[in-house]
Amino acid sequence: MQKEPIYLKAITLRDMSDLSGIKEDARKHTILIIRVTPLAHKDIDNLRKVIEDLYSYVKSSGGDIARLGEERVVITPPNVKIWKGAYDLK
Repeated sequence: MQKEPIYLKAITLRDMSDLSGIKEDARKHTILIIRVTPLAHKDIDNLRKVIEDLYSYVKSSGGDIARLGEERVVITPPNVKIWKGAYDLK
């Protein structure tokens, strides 16, 4: 049985209008690396709203979301989890 490929896509978030495309890509189970710096420089309040919206959307679909440093956010589909802390390697 051949599985569908999982794609990884890098996106730059420039304004609120980019939100629908990001949600559409997440719905298609694409791994997204989103550069948020342009919107952060323009309007930090809008950036917070977008991130809160994305967080709710991704979590409701079973995906995962996390920061990657100061400039990026990663979103994964339900079958990919993001490591967020220490674990035992036994």
